[in-house]
Amino acid sequence: MAQTLAYINGEHFYYAFVAGSNEVSRYRDFLNKINVFPVFDSDTGNNLAQTLNYIVDSVQPQKSLGETVRSLANASLSGAVGNSGIILAQFINGLAREIGEVSSLTPEDFGDKVRRAVPYAYKAVARPVEGTMLTVLREWSEALKKAAEETGDIMKMFKNSLDQARVSLQETTDKIKVLKEALVVDAGAQGFVFFLEGVARLVETGNIRSLLRQKAPDLAIEEPWAGVSGEINLRYCSEALLKGEDLDHEELREKLEPSGDSLIIAGTGEKVKIHLHTNKPDEFFFQLRDYGTIIHQKVDDMQRQYQVAHERQNKIALITDSIADIPQETIDRHQIHLIPINLIIEGSTFLDKVSIKPDQIYSILDQVKEYPTSSQPPLKTVEKMLNFLSQYYESIIVVSVSKELSGTWNVFSRAAQPLQKQGKKISIINSRLNSGAQGLLVQKAAQLIEKELEHEEIVEILEEKIKQTSIFVSVATFKYMVRGGRVSPMKGLLGKVLNLKPIVSLDEEGRGTAFARSFSRRGSTKKIVDIIKGIKEKSPVESYCIVHAGAPEKAQSYRDIFSRMLGKEPDYVVEISPIVALSAGLGAVAVAVMTGEEEAAPVVS
Repeated sequence: MAQTLAYINGEHFYYAFVAGSNEVSRYRDFLNKINVFPVFDSDTGNNLAQTLNYIVDSVQPQKSLGETVRSLANASLSGAVGNSGIILAQFINGLAREIGEVSSLTPEDFGDKVRRAVPYAYKAVARPVEGTMLTVLREWSEALKKAAEETGDIMKMFKNSLDQARVSLQETTDKIKVLKEALVVDAGAQGFVFFLEGVARLVETGNIRSLLRQKAPDLAIEEPWAGVSGEINLRYCSEALLKGEDLDHEELREKLEPSGDSLIIAGTGEKVKIHLHTNKPDEFFFQLRDYGTIIHQKVDDMQRQYQVAHERQNKIALITDSIADIPQETIDRHQIHLIPINLIIEGSTFLDKVSIKPDQIYSILDQVKEYPTSSQPPLKTVEKMLNFLSQYYESIIVVSVSKELSGTWNVFSRAAQPLQKQGKKISIINSRLNSGAQGLLVQKAAQLIEKELEHEEIVEILEEKIKQTSIFVSVATFKYMVRGGRVSPMKGLLGKVLNLKPIVSLDEEGRGTAFARSFSRRGSTKKIVDIIKGIKEKSPVESYCIVHAGAPEKAQSYRDIFSRMLGKEPDYVVEISPIVALSAGLGAVAVAVMTGEEEAAPVVS
């Protein structure tokens, strides 16, 4: 794009978009640092950069302006993350609708289309707040239209409107209380101004080669959060990409608004991106099943993100996947970071333990025609978490489900490689365990980290503890194993006829194995009791837990039995993850044990 151009076509618009995207990426860390509204989750820079980079990487420029903007709009719905990202996506979709099929526009017409697109962004937000990106977007668009009409010159049009955007940005500080207390501007609005500055620079120089990403200069921030409360009342930033027919945005808004706040609905009648802050993401996503197919889900734990940036307990970050069955209280107490496995139900993808809970999976297992399946977490999801944590922690330890049971370990390993090459200390541990046994290992890792042992020493101890940890699962019925494809229909039928009750465990390599069998639940319990007795005779039980699939009474029975036998209460009793429930099936109950001498408590002087 150059200052002598009398029109804007698809290629001009695309390269301007790339220039703006690059500028946001340059200042990503700065945007994270000033992110205090609507919550202190320090990720506005990450979200905006991810949104814009996804759009740029998904689109090839066309000469037609209409085709290019439409392609950018389609990509924006798939790639948008965070409040600001989704607001920007809706603005782009509105612009695509206003531009239509035209191949190019004069500066005057372009300015008019931009101004007409702004109400789409406002309409997407359930409760628009002035002093955010919305305000800067509106005031910039009005200045753009005015400058275009007065000058008809592309360079002056962008320069004049950028001046107004900067003024509007500075005024955000006084429009929102928390921004004024923190002495910062709104992070989303600042990100949009960075975007405009990138566009303006390209317009001024006309140098497409300048689009190579550059390192951002250091920008000092003086105590931006001083005196500002970091309380987060709604913990989970939840987003869904929903595909359907004649999706009614107003109906969705009325249905979802009582579930939380910061509701944003962007898109069309066939595909919408929905953003909501809520404490119950599972209920939010389950409601969406009635409207269409959930193509993609994302849930960020804003409380944990805030803790990472401002209230870290330890120098080593601990990550595990959702197969590890461990109480939420333990996860919160030790600031453990959870990567959910994907659960696919009738074409819709859910996040294990996060956007779907055990009681929900039990209610639909016997209703669906196609049995649910699972898949490893997306590489980009894991990369995003590792990149985020590596900015704040000295090192990272990941405790993964057995790589013989899932491709999750491989995803962790691939995601860590670029950071490891940069010198970041990241250890990916193949637990060779799952469920409660994996949970005990994660708990052990958290305890070792809090004792401030060195990274290498912790990894060495955990590798030894893997050999000392086992799980024994009493399966109530073969039905779910058959439907999930783990047992053939013939064996399932034979098991039903003979009333077989298998006891499932893991071998030394972490593969599932039929450890024993009985002909009744009572017989299964007796066999597991005998197994644990044998383990106890060889080595003291350091810790143990009981996990179950919708069988609290059976779990309580196990608790009574093993508390008497081992002379202590279990570390915890919890329900298994929805994905583990797919194979274990409703009614399953298990005991996981870790042996070895308990470490002496530190002497308090």
